[in-house]
Amino acid sequence: MRFKFPLMALGLEITMIVLFGLFVEYEVDENIIQHHNSTSSASMDRFLELYPLFQDVHVMIFVGFGFLMTFLKKYGFSSVGINLLIAALGLQWGTIAQGLLHSHGEKVHIGIKSMINADFSTATVLISFGAVLGKTSPVQMLIMTIIEITIFAGNEWLVAEKFQASDIGASMTIHAFGAYFGLAVAGILYRPGLRMGHENDESVYHSDLFAMIGTLFLWIFWPSFNSAIAAPVDNQYRAIVNTYLSLAACVVTAYALSSLVEHRGKLDMVHIQNATLAGGVAVGTCADMAIKPYGSMIIGSVAGMVSVLGFKFLTPFFATKLRIQDTCGVHNLHGLPGLIGGLAGIVAIAMESSDMSKVAMQAAALGSSIGTAIVGGLITGLILKIPIWGQPSDQTCYDDSVYWEVWHCVLNKDIRICGEIR
Repeated sequence: MRFKFPLMALGLEITMIVLFGLFVEYEVDENIIQHHNSTSSASMDRFLELYPLFQDVHVMIFVGFGFLMTFLKKYGFSSVGINLLIAALGLQWGTIAQGLLHSHGEKVHIGIKSMINADFSTATVLISFGAVLGKTSPVQMLIMTIIEITIFAGNEWLVAEKFQASDIGASMTIHAFGAYFGLAVAGILYRPGLRMGHENDESVYHSDLFAMIGTLFLWIFWPSFNSAIAAPVDNQYRAIVNTYLSLAACVVTAYALSSLVEHRGKLDMVHIQNATLAGGVAVGTCADMAIKPYGSMIIGSVAGMVSVLGFKFLTPFFATKLRIQDTCGVHNLHGLPGLIGGLAGIVAIAMESSDMSKVAMQAAALGSSIGTAIVGGLITGLILKIPIWGQPSDQTCYDDSVYWEVWHCVLNKDIRICGEIR
């Protein structure tokens, strides 16, 4: 760690600075601003108008995703800390990768929409991070961030520019993509030594409580995520309302199914932390469409039930039969609801338009997102499997003390003794 990680991190940051120097400039030129040009004034007004939505998305990325993954009893530092590292690098590379693809050979102009889209690009990596949580090193995560955002940007450009598909809340291009990319990486990085489980791959009361903080932040701000780049205003309004209702319906059905499938009807905190968010994922693709309020509630209800069933039955099946150890169950929160969202988008387009080519392009976008994610994840997994990246051993997985300074205190009679864990 002493040399591999600092050299990798500093090398990547220097590269980002050089790339920004070569390709990125302000959205509005400072000389134009000084002369109060009406175009620049409108641009600045739009920037300030969308900035609150950007703040909401930012909170989801850095607080919501970070704390959602703190459920492991000895991996809280890494869950929040590496989440911050990935997101900080990812938003820089996302600005470059997406900007160059959409700039058509011109300079990348950084504005509020590019900042929001850069945050979106980091969300794909954070979703994939959940699939390999506890089993990778910081160096591996830096590498995965660069590769995944590059592939994500290419697929997003294909979906938006070539297929011209609708995916305003990114059910397909972020959630399904991030989930299946992460699952493919987890499959390649499968550890036979963990097939019987690990003593640290579990939660305790306070770690689950911390994870629930992440859930609440994500749940509250999800309407902003799905509506941040929607236009015009009536589309943005529908995206907010549809997401709001889908999430509410999802909570009720997730609670109901959790009680139904668990012993003696008790609620499972894993279901509550994750399945209650599935409605926000599933309604994303068609969030800005006129699907009617009850339509968004149906989508959220189905997503909540499917997510709980996935946690109960599919996660064990994936681990034992498919050799995919999905630590956070991203398939159930992002993968399956992302598929539901993609299918809902196809149905909504079919109902809105008689042009079947639009329906075909919508279906192609879903297929492209899943196919690109799986192929990209398999290649990335093979790169990360090279034994030079400081991976933790099977025995030290899910343990912060491998990569962090961690102090542990014990009581010896009346004296508290603290020392560094090595």
